[in-house]
Amino acid sequence: MAKRPPAPPRREGSLSRDRIIEAAIVILDEAGEGGLTFRALAERLVTGPGAIYWHIANKGELLVAACDAIVARAMSEVSGDATPEASIRAIALGMFDAIDEHPWVGSALTHAPGQLPAVRLLERLGQPLRALGVRRDREWTTVSALLSYILGVGAQNAANRQFALTEGLERGAFLASVSTAWSELDAEDYPFARSIGEQLRDHDDREDFLAGIDLILGGIGSLGHGPTV
Repeated sequence: MAKRPPAPPRREGSLSRDRIIEAAIVILDEAGEGGLTFRALAERLVTGPGAIYWHIANKGELLVAACDAIVARAMSEVSGDATPEASIRAIALGMFDAIDEHPWVGSALTHAPGQLPAVRLLERLGQPLRALGVRRDREWTTVSALLSYILGVGAQNAANRQFALTEGLERGAFLASVSTAWSELDAEDYPFARSIGEQLRDHDDREDFLAGIDLILGGIGSLGHGPTV
C-alpha cells in the first residue's frame, strides 16, 4: 500500500488583516524592512501570497499598517488625565521606547508623511499643545518641531544601538573610549568638545531625550502663549 504524502502544516486560525500585520511586525523586528517580503510573510503564516494580497495590497501598505499598530500601542499607554506637559513627555517617551524596540518604525514614519501613523502621532501631540495655549498660527511649526525631535532622536538612538549590536560594542566601553578621545582634542580648536567629553562617558539616552523635550516645552512657555515648564 502506497504511503500518503505528509500533510501540509496546519494553519493556526483563519487569516486576517490583524494576523498579517502581527506577522509582519515580527519579520520587521528580526530582519528589518529589507526582510519583509510577501514570500517570507506567506511562509510564516503558512499560506499563499495570494491570500495575503486579499487583505493587503502591497508592501508599502503593509509597512504603514505595521507602523500604525506600533504607534497605536504606544499611544494607548498614555494617560488621558495628565497635564498637557506630562502628556507630551509621555507621548514622546512612549515613541522613543517604541522606536528603540522596533528600529524600523522611525524610518517608516519618516517615509510615510501624511499617512495614518504620522497623523495619529500628530493628533496626540497637537491636543496638549493646544491646551498649552499655542497660538493657532504657530501650531504647525510647534508640533513640527516636536515631531522632528522625537522621530529624529528616536531613530538615531535606535541606529546607534543596532550599530553597537552589529559591531559587538559594549556601551560603557565605547562611550569611555569616545570620551577619552574627545578629552585629547586640541584645546584651541575644540574647546567645547573637550569640556563635555566627561559628560559623554556616563550620560543616559532616555534622560537626555526627555531633557530635550523639556527644552522645547520651555521654549513654548517663553513665547508667552503657554505656561513655562
